[in-house]
Amino acid sequence: MDRKQTRLPLTFILITLMIDSMGVGLIIPVMPSLIQEVDGGNLAQAAIWGGVLTTVFAMMQFVFGPILGSLSDRYGRRPVLLTSLGIMALDYLVMALAGTIWLLLIGRIVGGMTAATQAVAYAFVADISKPEEKAARFGLIGAAFGVGFVIGPLVGGLLAEYGTRAPFYAAAALAALNFVFGWFVLPETVTDRIRRPFQWTRANPFGAFRALSNLPGISHLVGMFFLYQVAFMVYPAIWAFFTEARFGWDPAMIGFSLAAFGIAMAIVQGGLIGWIVKRLGEVGTLKFGLAFNAIAFLSLALIQSGTVALILMPITALGAVVTPSLQGIMSRTVSDDSQGELQGVLTSAGSLAMIVSPMIMTSVFYAFTTPTAPIFLPGAPFLLSMALMGACVIVLTRASLARAS
Repeated sequence: MDRKQTRLPLTFILITLMIDSMGVGLIIPVMPSLIQEVDGGNLAQAAIWGGVLTTVFAMMQFVFGPILGSLSDRYGRRPVLLTSLGIMALDYLVMALAGTIWLLLIGRIVGGMTAATQAVAYAFVADISKPEEKAARFGLIGAAFGVGFVIGPLVGGLLAEYGTRAPFYAAAALAALNFVFGWFVLPETVTDRIRRPFQWTRANPFGAFRALSNLPGISHLVGMFFLYQVAFMVYPAIWAFFTEARFGWDPAMIGFSLAAFGIAMAIVQGGLIGWIVKRLGEVGTLKFGLAFNAIAFLSLALIQSGTVALILMPITALGAVVTPSLQGIMSRTVSDDSQGELQGVLTSAGSLAMIVSPMIMTSVFYAFTTPTAPIFLPGAPFLLSMALMGACVIVLTRASLARAS
């Protein structure tokens, strides 16, 4: 396809991925109020259900990502993308009308399945792109995800002024409109020449971990990467519950603070990281990031002022320098012909962290905010994240000693 022919299909793909990445962020600002509305419990109990809803969404994305990718190799990109988008629109509508926590849970399960189309989108873009165009277009995909992560909480917080269900109606309408758009502009790119049978072995989401045995010298670092991801997920996992309990913030303020955090993260990982690495090196940047995160987590755990928290929130994004610096160290550790395997392992480790972290963090929040708690400390999950930074330092020391020996 030439550039003119691919413009509209590529636009559809970018909008689809933006909607996918909005899936979690959109409901974060209204999560505390929505769960209490349908379940009738207190904020601490709502946090537990919030962890469950977030975990099942991430779990479904992890499991169904490779499944949808393999299905698209067999049946085509178009039917998989359009079917997922159509079901997503209906799912958001069901969640907008849900009157029980169990219906919300089913909605999050289905939503995670339909939002697991990243692999299909990458495959479609690869199909329609010339070799020299792929890197730039893959970059656009990353940008679409970033935009979704930023505007999801912001839109969710603003729409919450019209009720806890308003963000779901808006998401359903957006998904439905994009479905209609895709129906008319999305071509099929899988031909008989590249079509292959569906095989469950290729669709195994845990398959990437088998590559660890082929990547000597990085097992400690992969473990550290997992611990860091679990710790950093504390922000989306409990921020809405923490700020309501500690500062009494409404959904609009929660959404604004998360949007500011997302923009700051984009600045850090998109440009500032290069400046820091040039001055500190990858190992120095990694150590700085771990120390900075530990201080940030401690500050948020003990802070009493909502104004100071709002100022600190975008600054804490500086701790995101850990991920790219750690990835750079591991990339230099493995051979050139193992880079793809390494990225597969890290993607799987990150996905597992997104599954386990919400339940851990919301359980800690519950333990320290329930009426029978020995001490009222909404920031307790941040103290756990600080402890995980200490564990990362220990792992880094062991990995350094292993390389030295």
